[in-house]
Order: sequence, then structure tokens, then C-alpha cells
Amino acid sequence: MADRGTAPSASLVSGSEIARLAGVTRAAVSNWRRRYEDFPRPTGGGTGSPLYALVEVQAWLEKQHKGQDVTGEVRLWQALRVAYGEEMITGLADIARHVAGDQPTGVLAREVVQLVDALVAADSASEVMAGLVGRFVDSTRRSGSDQVTSERIVRAVCHFAGPLETGSTVFDPACGIGTLLLAVGPAQGLTRIGQDIDSPSATLAQLRAELGGRTDVTAVDGDSLRADRWPKLKADLVVCDPPVGVTDWGREMLLLDARWELGTPPRAEGELAWLQHAYAHTRPGGRVLMVMPASVAYRKAGRRIRAELIRRGLLSQIVALPAGVASSHALPVHLWQLTRPRTPQDAVSEVRMVDLTGNGIDGPLEPEAAQVADVPLIELLDDAVDLTPGRYAAASHRDYSAEYAALREQLEVQMGLLSTLLPDLTSGQEAGSLDGQMVSVAELARAGLVEYSNAEPVSASEQLDTDYLRGFLRSAANVRRSTSASGTYRADGRGARIPQLDIEEQRRYGKAFRALQEFEERLRAVAELSRLAADLARDGLGNGALSPPPEETS
Repeated sequence: MADRGTAPSASLVSGSEIARLAGVTRAAVSNWRRRYEDFPRPTGGGTGSPLYALVEVQAWLEKQHKGQDVTGEVRLWQALRVAYGEEMITGLADIARHVAGDQPTGVLAREVVQLVDALVAADSASEVMAGLVGRFVDSTRRSGSDQVTSERIVRAVCHFAGPLETGSTVFDPACGIGTLLLAVGPAQGLTRIGQDIDSPSATLAQLRAELGGRTDVTAVDGDSLRADRWPKLKADLVVCDPPVGVTDWGREMLLLDARWELGTPPRAEGELAWLQHAYAHTRPGGRVLMVMPASVAYRKAGRRIRAELIRRGLLSQIVALPAGVASSHALPVHLWQLTRPRTPQDAVSEVRMVDLTGNGIDGPLEPEAAQVADVPLIELLDDAVDLTPGRYAAASHRDYSAEYAALREQLEVQMGLLSTLLPDLTSGQEAGSLDGQMVSVAELARAGLVEYSNAEPVSASEQLDTDYLRGFLRSAANVRRSTSASGTYRADGRGARIPQLDIEEQRRYGKAFRALQEFEERLRAVAELSRLAADLARDGLGNGALSPPPEETS
């Protein structure tokens, strides 16, 4: 959780925020960084998401005659960054409550209140919130967020959802700040219902709708899988961009849950739990549009559920989107469409496979004939039940060479970043030197210094750094303490212990742990890109679309 008591020495801004400040596009800022040697150097953030000192940026813009006056919205954004740090959703929710006339849960700083009130007086509460949310979406586009679905995925979901009849119900069980829930279908005439595990996100989604005059939206907080707030809801369309790679989704307590019509999802296949949860909330004739990692289509652990999905004729279409449409990673994603049959005769007899991976990330979503294959169910029910659209779309029209070159280029970039992300660590005192003064996480929780509102514990105090806490929870000793005799790992780590260090030392360790986390995420991206490149190369070599280079003759 952000340390709200200590302001940084200088406010930091992203490339997107510099673009807003200067009144130019993000591409223009990228060009400035390359062209001008005196452009300010990053003072924070990661390699792929640098942050710059606001005062240095303002001075440079003025020197180059590229800047504009700092607007009230920019000053408000910087004040929020100082007050809330990485917990900007909480800050936006607090401001939304304030402009809506409700009492915010946090304490808004006087400067923030004055800036907000001045903006609302000059414009409107709805426009002020729209501007702030736009800035937040821009800032998260660099690294991605579970609360924010990328604009390109929203565009794809809206396209394949098609027109919706007036009076239809749309449901999003992982709605975040409402990005997808509020975008799909016409602006008026639908009933929209959402739920999200993150309370500030759900609050912000609800208040965004209310401030925009939309009375057809209800968003509540809660864990959709463990504590479904809408158990009787049957929607015409369920859209969802679920959290990815979460293994602690509640499998042990949900083994006999009635939602698992297709089989109990394995621990590592949380996405298939979300898919069945969404399907359980569709009425007869209703549809599900689910954003899925490409790996869900072929991973061995989910084979039985995929096979049952095919046998029952519930899966009507899978669309493979181009790599890069998701802001949080460079991996391709799929859109799975399920339809609940009104009668047994309505079950599909073939699955439409659409492969758009060869298109640009902002390219057309309407596929060409060579990008579509209507595959009979029997052809999908082999030993692997691989539902990757690229296996079935017309391979003869596929530009194997261009795809392979693009994957190699992406892989080289990702691998080049790996060494820069691994933190520079020096020799410490000795192994075990931090074991002297320890405190249990259970004690910290009882003292109100740790909260468990999210999937992982977070700091609830200025005395404790969240990255420091989470980093030590993943240490070998604490993993052993949090693992039962049966091998079950308890993610909240209440039995774990962490060293007692002052806040500055905590932040120093937390920075290193955060860098390790980013390194591991990048490593997973490299592994997936490597698999995609190897599969494509093997397929292309096998069908003649690719060939080894000729050997040089002496």
C-alpha cells in the first residue's frame, strides 16, 4: 500500500502524462526522447515504463518552447500521485465520492479538495472524473492492470459482441473500474451488473456510471468465485477479462460447486473457473465473451474441460487476437465465445476458429476468408484438444516468414530487457543475519498494519512497505512455514515472519523485490514467446512454408 505520509522529493510523470502536459501525442514524446540528447533522464519506474521528474520536464519543455501552462487537472493528478502513490484507484474512488456528495473513506488532502472543487466549478463532476480516469488508463497502459482492460481488447470485445437488444442484461464478474462493462453495447437501454474483488475499483465503476447519468449500472465488491453476489443472475451477455495466472482462486473450498458443469478446474487453470462461472450466469440463448490467455487453448491440465466444452456443443467461436493488444504483456490473447443452447438441438456442430494474429494490433477485426475455419467438433476431439485457431485457419495463406521474423524480434527485445531488470545485488553480512529481530505477520495483522482485502496481504501503515512484506513472504523459510504437511500453500502467510527494519531499509529491500517480480514476469513472457516461435518454426518447416538458409560453400 502507498505510503501517504511521505511526499517524494519531486513529482514523477510518465510519457503519457508528458504528452498531456505538452498537448501532443505519446508518439511525439517518444520521438523527443530519441532525438534530443538533453531530454530529461528517467528518475523512476522500470525500463519499459520510465518516470520523469516533473520539474525537469517542465524546464525542458519551456526551453524547447514545447510546453503549455500546467493545467489544474495536471496539478490535481500530481497531488494524487503524491498522496496515493500506486493506490491511485483508491484516490480516484475517494474523489468520485467527494464530487458525488458522499463522504470518501480516505482523508482527502486540502490541496486535492481545492483543486477538485475548482475543476468541478469550471466544468462538471462527470467531465472531471472522465479526465482523471483517462489519465489513469494512460498511466496503466505501460504495465497493465487487473483493474483496467486495454482499449484494444475493449474494441475487440465490443466488435464481436455485436448489437444488443434493448432491455438486455450484461454482466461482468471481474469488472474492475468498469472499463469493459460500461463500453459494450449501446450507452442506454441495457441493464449492466458487475462485481470485483477490489472494493475501490467496484466503487469507482459505480460512481463513474452515476456521475455520467447512467442509472442502469450496479457494481458491487466481492470475490466472484468465492462469494458470488449475484447467484441467481442470468444474463444475455457475460463479458469478462479475468485475472491471469492466479492459482489461489479458492479451489479447495469450491470442489463441489454446482458451477463446474464441465468439470472441476485444476488449481493452475483458474481461467477455466472464471469461464464456467460466467457460463453459469447466462440464460438460455445467452452468450459469454471471455478474454483468455492463448495458453488456455492447449495446456494439458485443462484438456478434459475443453473436451467437455466441445462435446456439449457450447463453444461457438475462438478469436486469436494479435500479440500486443493486452497492455500488460506482449503475448497474444484469445476471445472465447460460449452460447447456452435453448434446446439440445441448438448445440453447435462446429466451432468457428478466427486467426487475427497476422493483423496489426490496430488492424481490422473483421476476418478475411483465409483467417477463418469452421471446424467440425469431431476434428477437435483428439488427444490434445488444442483449440488454437492458428492450427485450423488456412495455413497456405499464412505469412509464416513474417510471423516468425516478428516473433524473433519480440523475443530478442524481451531477452535484452531481462539482464537490465535483474537487480544489482551486493554481498550482505551473512546468511541468517536478518533472523535476529523478527515479527510474525499475524502480529502485524492484529496490530492493524496488514490488510487481506486483496489476493495477497498489503501494508495498511506508513511503518510497513508492501513490496518488502511480499518479498519476504516468498522467502524459502516463509514458504516452508506457510505450507502444510499435505503440501497445501497458504498464500496469506499468517504464520510467516519478517525482519524488523526501519521504513527506509524496508523500501530499499522492497525495490529489489519489486525488480525481481518484474524480472520473473518478463521471464514468463520470454518462455511463452519461445514456445510460440518454436511451434511456428516446426509447423512451417513441416509444411514447406519455411526452410533453413542455404549452407555457405567455401
